[in-house]
Amino acid sequence: MNYNKKTFCLFAGPIIVAFLMVLVIPLLIGVYYSFTEWNGRMDQVPDFIGLSNYIAIIKDEGFRNAFIFTAKFTVVSVIVINAIGFSLALLVTKKLKISNFMRTIFFMPNLIGGLILGFIWQFIFMGVFQTIGEITGWTFFQGWLADANTGFWGLVIIMVWQMSGYLMVIYIAALQNIPKSLLEAAEIDGANGWAKTRHIIFPMVAPAFTISMFLTLANSFKLFDQNLSLTNGGPGGSTEMLALNIYKTAYTFTNYGAAQAKAVVFFLLVASITMVQVYVNKKKEVEM
Repeated sequence: MNYNKKTFCLFAGPIIVAFLMVLVIPLLIGVYYSFTEWNGRMDQVPDFIGLSNYIAIIKDEGFRNAFIFTAKFTVVSVIVINAIGFSLALLVTKKLKISNFMRTIFFMPNLIGGLILGFIWQFIFMGVFQTIGEITGWTFFQGWLADANTGFWGLVIIMVWQMSGYLMVIYIAALQNIPKSLLEAAEIDGANGWAKTRHIIFPMVAPAFTISMFLTLANSFKLFDQNLSLTNGGPGGSTEMLALNIYKTAYTFTNYGAAQAKAVVFFLLVASITMVQVYVNKKKEVEM
């Protein structure tokens, strides 16, 4: 028993200490600052103002608009990314000669950092699209980042382009774990491709759906760097997401207390939604 305790302390102790120092303690300090009026200066003691920052959030139109925009973006992104990621996994698990090549190509965007990705697509939308629009006369290609609607879809395209390949890997692992005997038995019974997908593949990859939806849900809500580099919230704050709104509250308006209050609300919001999503998805999983 003593040996087990020593082994536990040896291996888990440093991790627990690091977890407390990096996550728990800063979180608690952040919660405290959310009840203060603070401009970020370390030589000043923040004034305790109670719930004033949280009351101000309710009246903050910019925060409400950012929340609505982020929620719409998250719903669309979760559906599209998982649909494309799963489709890509089905494609590359076919016995094709270029399957390995396609896996590499589809996964590659995930290796590019968010800021770089945003600037690359900013060039595409503002340079390539604009040029195509001027040559062809098609207004569809013009002013993509100057409009809230096309700016929204620009962010969706970036997110889908970056994460679909990553989810493809998760779905590939799930598809390869499906017992071949089940699929062979279904074929003998005369099941077509859609029947096998609906009644065997979907239920068997349910745990992968749980993980993938959790990742896309959390990452979509937390999206910051692509939002900053592609639109910076423009035009007129119409594409500003929650993380960028919090960042600007802290570093543009130097209102760190209000930014902390928004961050606490943001944390509780994302944690609640992801926990509900995991609970609902877990209930639909099939145990072998």
